[in-house]
Amino acid sequence: MVENLAVAALIGLIVGTEREWSGPEAGPGRRFAGLRTFFLLGILGGIAGLLIGSDATIPGSILLAAGAAFNVVAYARAVRGTESPRDGTTEAAGLVVLALATFAGLGYLLLAAGTGAAVVFALGEKQRLHWLVRRIGQEEMHAALQFLVLALVILPLLPTGPYESFWGFRPRVLWAMVLLLSGINFAGYLARRLVGPGKGYGITGALAGLISSTALTLQFSRISRAEPQHARGLALGVIAACTILPARIVLVSLALSPAVALHLLWYAVPAFVVGAACSAWLLRKSGSAEAATDPPKSPLRLWSALQLAIAFEVAFVAIRYAQAHFGSSGMVGSALFFGVADLDALTVSMNRLAVNGDSEIAAARAIGLGLLTNTVSKMVIAVVVGAKAFRKLAVGGLLVTAVALGAMLWWRW
Repeated sequence: MVENLAVAALIGLIVGTEREWSGPEAGPGRRFAGLRTFFLLGILGGIAGLLIGSDATIPGSILLAAGAAFNVVAYARAVRGTESPRDGTTEAAGLVVLALATFAGLGYLLLAAGTGAAVVFALGEKQRLHWLVRRIGQEEMHAALQFLVLALVILPLLPTGPYESFWGFRPRVLWAMVLLLSGINFAGYLARRLVGPGKGYGITGALAGLISSTALTLQFSRISRAEPQHARGLALGVIAACTILPARIVLVSLALSPAVALHLLWYAVPAFVVGAACSAWLLRKSGSAEAATDPPKSPLRLWSALQLAIAFEVAFVAIRYAQAHFGSSGMVGSALFFGVADLDALTVSMNRLAVNGDSEIAAARAIGLGLLTNTVSKMVIAVVVGAKAFRKLAVGGLLVTAVALGAMLWWRW
């Protein structure tokens, strides 16, 4: 009970602190409430939540209604006292504090605290958020709404599968891949609008490296044919994604088996350092080297994403077929197979084998071999799909990374 009330009061305190910083203490633009008032609103909401949770619904509801009425009356008095447009952010924040404090009083502490932190962030980043809104046009809003429909309406309606009569086809997984590729396209579109095509594609690649660097490599290779003038920025995105990948698999291994993660550093650190150096070199060259052009008319590139997702599905079916009929021997065979198909699956399976008593060194070596195979597969994608200028830069960076990985594997074998 004390913990619930403390969280409720803390929510009011941090929101009140931000409101104190963001506005003048006197004058027509002064806030109706500051640190102490918001602190008291948080306590009021917390008490109301405790009462409602203790089946004293009527007293708790009365307290909430009183707090809400206080905010409404304060806003009405402020509007009536000035002829200029009135900002109602502080009054709205007061209502939100009441609601979150009530959640805390009812015991939803993580929800209340997390939402409270998001509220304070939104209040404190007013200038940056307004700048971002001014940079977003009708096309971006339409694409965002379209993406939400595709993700929240269509995806849940698709069957999960698999359908063995259709080679293990899984409609929901295929559509999830379409959404992933479209999301990469949209992120790249927004990034290039905000910071330019050269650095924008690099930022997109670094973020996509946390999800699927292979999907990004395929997508950026294809974009390089339509936008050859942005070859350097697209290559930067691919190398940045492949630089994040070793760090990601080390973190996964650290959570599953710290001993494997320790041995894996021998392979991940050189790959990360070399990739970071190549990314830094390309980033320095991408400042003004590429002419600014109009972004594509379709931020999601939905048709392109669908084509690439189908190509991914066909490749996975072929790999599954080959594995079922030809098999793979030991860790080396698994590393070669999963390095192309699913490096995350390889990382998880090797860490589990190590936990069950197999050698941590052998498991780390298999993951390192899978990382090398994955890097080589991306080089093949860049060569086959990418444009000439993009191919030269992307393959060059990936080749240096592959050489560093191969050298460490040969030395540690």
